[in-house]
Amino acid sequence: MFTKFEAIVRRSSENTRHAEQNGEGLHPFDTRNIHPEISKVSLKLFDDGHYSQATFETFKYIDKKVAKLSGKLKKTGVSLMLDVFQEKNPSIQLTNLSTSSEIDEQKGFSFLFAGSTSAIRNPRGHEVGNLDTVDQCLDHLSLASFLLRRLGDRVTP
Repeated sequence: MFTKFEAIVRRSSENTRHAEQNGEGLHPFDTRNIHPEISKVSLKLFDDGHYSQATFETFKYIDKKVAKLSGKLKKTGVSLMLDVFQEKNPSIQLTNLSTSSEIDEQKGFSFLFAGSTSAIRNPRGHEVGNLDTVDQCLDHLSLASFLLRRLGDRVTP
């Protein structure tokens, strides 16, 4: 027969195992596999409830990283992204550009990078207040993680 203390400990252990198996008890960045570079930029903001600012800082980081990798330090935003990822002589090449599918992929990523700058980063840079819910922020950071991982897998021409 269990003592009251043993029963509580066993129940707690069972609940912890159940939570870990179901992704409960983990930080939302872990459940969404947020890129480590993004965690460095936005984790504290996120944890403090500044969701729009976490999103904004993350996409500013991507903008600066793309500028640095491309050597186009004087450009920013949509014009940077469309220039750097263009399908003809890109500064950052994401595919081999040897088939029409690879050319389309390069072009598509130029639109994804440019679109995220325009639709996600820019409003948070111009508006005051917290525009985002926790789920919206996590969606934005998931997209940013995807873009950073794709950038990390770029092709060296």
